[in-house]
Amino acid sequence: MSEQQTGRLYGVGLGPGDPSLMTVRAVEVIAEADVIAYHSARHGRSIARSIAERHLRPDHIEERLVYPVTTESTDHPGGYRGAMEEFYADAAARLAAHLDAGRTVAVLAEGDPLFYGSYMHMHKRLADRYPTEVVPGVTSVSAAAARLGAPLVEGEEVLTVLPGTLPEEELTARLATADAAAVMKLGRTFPAVRRALERSGRLADARYVERATMNAERTAALAEVDPESVPYFSMAVLPSRVDAPRGASGVGEVVVIGLGPAGPLWLTPEARGELAAADDLVGYTTYLDRVPVRPGQRRHSSDNKVEAVRAEFALDLARRGRRVAVVSSGDPGVFAMATAVLEAACEDPYREVPVRIVPGMTAAHAAAARVGAPLGHDYAVISLSDRLKPWEVIAERLRAAAAADLVLALYNPGSRSRVWQVGKARELLLEHRAPDTPVVLGRDIGGPGERVRIVRLADLDPAQVDMRTIILVGSSQTRTARRGDGTEVVWTPRRYPEA
Repeated sequence: MSEQQTGRLYGVGLGPGDPSLMTVRAVEVIAEADVIAYHSARHGRSIARSIAERHLRPDHIEERLVYPVTTESTDHPGGYRGAMEEFYADAAARLAAHLDAGRTVAVLAEGDPLFYGSYMHMHKRLADRYPTEVVPGVTSVSAAAARLGAPLVEGEEVLTVLPGTLPEEELTARLATADAAAVMKLGRTFPAVRRALERSGRLADARYVERATMNAERTAALAEVDPESVPYFSMAVLPSRVDAPRGASGVGEVVVIGLGPAGPLWLTPEARGELAAADDLVGYTTYLDRVPVRPGQRRHSSDNKVEAVRAEFALDLARRGRRVAVVSSGDPGVFAMATAVLEAACEDPYREVPVRIVPGMTAAHAAAARVGAPLGHDYAVISLSDRLKPWEVIAERLRAAAAADLVLALYNPGSRSRVWQVGKARELLLEHRAPDTPVVLGRDIGGPGERVRIVRLADLDPAQVDMRTIILVGSSQTRTARRGDGTEVVWTPRRYPEA
């Protein structure tokens, strides 16, 4: 028994299974401990104990912490969570009794104690009351990568670790966006994990590792694994994409992707995954610069005024078997590249090239969210650019939308060569709207130069508007208010007054 008044608690990481992968510190702690605690199922067998068995002494006090349930099926009045909470409280009390008696307690944990380990539940209940040390261990993820002989992550890649118990939709979204990934806790979750890998387009890259470093170790292509043969101690791995072969697959396609109004926070999981999977990226230089550089991808940037040329270039790449991502700011279907690509794709020789559109957050919705809910009722979206349509058409549409009392989202309001359109639009709208109608000016929403202002329609100054600004003009029902924290909000009620 330790001579100190209270014992010391250790969380001991044992590594992935092979006893020779235990750290020197783990062996030292086990040798010094008075009490060895480990978790097990009702059958009594403990993988953690079997790993450390050669280092156990006859005089060790062994505390076997037996789970009351191993699935979520239980008749406990508090359900599965209630049964587990009661178990953890009881287990912590048993260990506390040893610590109070001055004994040193080592809680064994497969892998690393704080990486999906059972030890963490003891740690949270005891570490603030007793001297505690956590001894890290080699994780199962590291062991799986070593057994596959494939780099997990390289360079700027990000590793995503997921429990297979996540809902299938969530797994699909996260796998689609991941550079590299490890999905743990398979067993009965394997069918859902496999479907998520397939739906995210990652099944062909996925590898399967079972009981890494143990005697019954198995590795395989995940797509070839029989679901009935998968135990809990197995893992799905998506290795690094750096050296993965790209291009010339013979099955080309064009995916037109909306990047949202600014940086990565506005990018959807689907868009992020499509960008990572592409062989070639095509787009306006400013927008393409917002996409992370990935090894093996080709980037084709161009000026903002060559949409048709850019679309045909992307389709030609796809005809040669390349998977091409055409990037747009905001949503690709709102005054952006989706139309240009589809126009070309519906003509020879591109009719057979697969084309998909991946939506993005629009500038109008982003700006609206910054001030509240000005688009809370019916609204119209109009571009003030007369480069592709006559101003007379724009003016007619402005009058019609204003007469219908629609909120307006005005895109492309001005540029270096277009300086009078905003002033003319203001004059047209004042024919139907009160001078104090709220107008939102959102510039570079989500970007470093973001600026949002709320002005009266009569005070709308064209000099404050450029090509990176979107204008939201309220209806007769749109309201503004100053809240308790001093912020001004704008909203359009959902209920419209009866005539």
